[in-house]
Amino acid sequence: MRQKNAFSIFYLALVFFLGLALAPQLFSQKAPKDKLALTPPMGWNSWNRFGCDINEKLIREIAEAMVTSGMKDVGYTYVVIDDCWMAPNRDKQGNLQADPERFPSGIKALADYVHSKGLKLGIYSSAGTKTCQGYPASLDHEENDAKKFAEWGVDYLKYDNCYNQGRDAVERYQKMKKALEATGRAIVFSICEWGQNRPWLWAPEIGNLWRTTGDIQNSWESIMYILDQQVGLSKYARPGAWNDPDMLQVGNGGMTTTEDRAHFSLWCILAAPLMAGNDLRHMTEVTREILTNKEAIKVNQDPAGIQGYKIRDEGNQEVWIKPLKSGDYAVLLLNRGEKSAFIVIQAEKIGMPQASKYVVRNLWSHKEEITGGRIAARVPSHGIAMFRVHSVSSPR
Repeated sequence: MRQKNAFSIFYLALVFFLGLALAPQLFSQKAPKDKLALTPPMGWNSWNRFGCDINEKLIREIAEAMVTSGMKDVGYTYVVIDDCWMAPNRDKQGNLQADPERFPSGIKALADYVHSKGLKLGIYSSAGTKTCQGYPASLDHEENDAKKFAEWGVDYLKYDNCYNQGRDAVERYQKMKKALEATGRAIVFSICEWGQNRPWLWAPEIGNLWRTTGDIQNSWESIMYILDQQVGLSKYARPGAWNDPDMLQVGNGGMTTTEDRAHFSLWCILAAPLMAGNDLRHMTEVTREILTNKEAIKVNQDPAGIQGYKIRDEGNQEVWIKPLKSGDYAVLLLNRGEKSAFIVIQAEKIGMPQASKYVVRNLWSHKEEITGGRIAARVPSHGIAMFRVHSVSSPR
């Protein structure tokens, strides 16, 4: 009996100490896909402002600016290096390698620096033989490249669609998904397939976000063109899986402040990923205020994960709404026209329960009023008015 007890104690002790030894490995395992990007990813991407003109100094400075500007404090997390970070050729072992002149310290050192700021690093490749700018890409190298990304400490992969050889999109993206999962590292998977094969029908089971359109341009016309293509897609979005109308152009100079504010507000109500694309080191205070509007961001990041949708279209005047987890509604009045316009809608028309009074809070002026249900504003040309509405009788 004593021998049995001694053996049991020895066995339990062995299991305990083995558990301690293995704990770091167990807890570093990849979070399941349904635990990643439960709200739309927020961060910054190099492409819209810098294109191929990138290097490790820039990325380090952007990470620093994300912290000092207050962007990190409101939820911006990912610093994503887009195309052109690679050397022109793979190394002798067949691995992707960073350009030795622009990224002499390598991606691992850069990831370590970004992580030291409390941020996460993203990187870029393509589901083709070359990236869009002609650098080595990951088609038929998925397992090897995914292992290298994980080894470097990458947290986010933007995966493009150039030089795809006409091969089936679902198979190409599915293969990278499996390769990423096999690494054991939690890596958000951003599918940049341009909406060519209706990715909203299949990408929710493969990636965390998927592009619904071609590339965004730095103009109001591009914003409106992309917005129109989001109509009807809200039913495909959910926590962990998001329609992506492309990265933000706020602060890049192609639009007025009114248009920039409208662009940001629309992306917030669409539950779109908020990936800034401007030079964070030198942005104006107005641009910073747009990108860090906590009340608009709270709408975007609402845990219910419902994508906003259009409920009224009267030519140049539109009304978009987004039901929120609390029972509140976000309401956006959009004026696409060339002159200011008065836009009004009643709370009952957006689906809110009947009540004697409603609190209507303007998310840009940060002022609120109590009404009988009337939600209204004079909206400037190419502008928006954005509100959060709840009935006074609703539980808070």
